[in-house]
Amino acid sequence: MATYAIGDVQGCYDQLMRLLERCGYDERRDLLWFVGDLVNRGPQSLATVRFVKRLGARAVTVLGNHDLSLLAVAEGIRRPHAVDTFGDILAADDREELLDWLRGRSMMHAGEGYAIVHAGLLPQWSVGQALALAREVEQALRGPGYREFLRQMYGNEPVRWHDRLAGIDRLRIIVNAMTRMRLTTADGTLEFSHKLGLERMPPGYMPWYDVPARESRGTTVIFGHWAALGLLQREDVVGLDSGCVWGRALSALRLADRRLFQCDCGELEGTAAEQ
Repeated sequence: MATYAIGDVQGCYDQLMRLLERCGYDERRDLLWFVGDLVNRGPQSLATVRFVKRLGARAVTVLGNHDLSLLAVAEGIRRPHAVDTFGDILAADDREELLDWLRGRSMMHAGEGYAIVHAGLLPQWSVGQALALAREVEQALRGPGYREFLRQMYGNEPVRWHDRLAGIDRLRIIVNAMTRMRLTTADGTLEFSHKLGLERMPPGYMPWYDVPARESRGTTVIFGHWAALGLLQREDVVGLDSGCVWGRALSALRLADRRLFQCDCGELEGTAAEQ
């Protein structure tokens, strides 16, 4: 049995199938960990979600910002952007079943010596604390008041974590860190405008994983979300968003030996819009 962590698919189903062939993936025994953003900007969101859902316990999916956006649009809380491509899910006969399944996914997962999250972890959070905070958001998403939670989820405040945060402010910063974050200051202040790679970062900010004395540094954190950064492989962090939806590559990491597998996504049709 092997476990593969897979970067942002974003509806690139055909490329995902080619990648799994390249890995030698066996659906009967192997596990797949997806870093989030199963949907949007690529051409086959519906096929992607149906495939991953069918895998049941043989797949782990953490939620990304595009997955949450789909849920908000489906509830009429947000209007779809002109570049959104998850309309095939919204028009599907099994729409409600798929959306309920997506709403039941995790914000974060840990096991086999790794932690997986879509964007990152604030420097104040240990892996254990972050898992507990993820559960708080998951309860809100799965509970009877999930529509109200989705309605209040969006916004950039607060930008700093402290343990006394409560209510929607607490839940919002957890969501923002785990699904939107790229940069922080040394004290964990969030910044959301930077979408480039490591060039031209705002003064005083750094990648969240480079904050000195980051509490989660004892566990290798696997993340996605940052296509402009590209593939990142270090002992303490692995960034797997290698920009498939931008025509670059879809990446998978076999956890046992850290062997990397990739599929060239240059054949993807259409033009990607800004993430």
